[in-house]
Amino acid sequence: MDFIGLFFVSLGFAVVLFYGVKLLLFARMFYPRIWFPQPKSFFTSMGEWAVVTGASDGIGRAYAFELASRGMNIVILSRTKEKLDHVANEIEKNTGQKVDVLVADFTTDSIYEGLKEKLKNLNIGVLVNNVGVLPSHLPCKFLQTKDLEQGITKVINCNVKAMVQMSQIILPGMEQRGKGMIVNISSGVAIVPSPLYTMYCASKLFVERVSQGLQAEYEAKGILIQTVAPFGVSTAMTGYQKPNFVTLTARDFVRTSLQYLTSGDKTHGSIRHTVLGWLVKNAPLQILHSEIVQDSLLEYVKKRVGS
Repeated sequence: MDFIGLFFVSLGFAVVLFYGVKLLLFARMFYPRIWFPQPKSFFTSMGEWAVVTGASDGIGRAYAFELASRGMNIVILSRTKEKLDHVANEIEKNTGQKVDVLVADFTTDSIYEGLKEKLKNLNIGVLVNNVGVLPSHLPCKFLQTKDLEQGITKVINCNVKAMVQMSQIILPGMEQRGKGMIVNISSGVAIVPSPLYTMYCASKLFVERVSQGLQAEYEAKGILIQTVAPFGVSTAMTGYQKPNFVTLTARDFVRTSLQYLTSGDKTHGSIRHTVLGWLVKNAPLQILHSEIVQDSLLEYVKKRVGS
């Protein structure tokens, strides 16, 4: 066999091997309990307390319940005390764990010194940075966003600054103890540039990049930092869309996503959303960004949320 023939045979073998490994890694996602097992004490070994932002409803509330059911005491944060008190009572009644309530409006930027003071004496093993906002109830083009100036500030403060500031408060304690876990909630729409969700998508991409950088910096310290990027979850943000094959309840999504905590620095949280993520990532942007698709998406969301 001449050199050119040997080269192409070797190249073909390398390509087959590369995609074979990728397929094997993807196949693991179907069996998280086998490939990513967690001991019973996995969460409590991180620390006594878990802190969950945006915990009055939806994904944050589900994380608070699930972590409490695994033996952790919980600090829940959001801006509405009445809702937080209701969630705290439910968690305490159903799990027997302690729940502390901290009222915090993450759309502002003057809350962090107070939070740092209130959290400083707790042995915090898990932080879930879940709080987030959409600039508009319905997807729309940037200049069509109602109260655009206010929307820009809210998205930056709530989706970007809150995650970094809460990590700044809690990460030093984890580093000192040599253990801990931070879960940062992103979004599946951040996998590609997403018209009609431009600001939201960009803010969630920021979450992913910071999370991946922090994991590289602190993994050797015994700290696990992971981005969770769901697609459809039935929450207030999505107008409580009726669950279906793709849209999961917050409780089902969180239970599934917790099985993937040791799978890597990013997960879509469920095998359904992982497959959807692969499809979206590999779809031609010319199609995803076309006016027809944008108009169809808007009509679909209007129909789903009943607007």
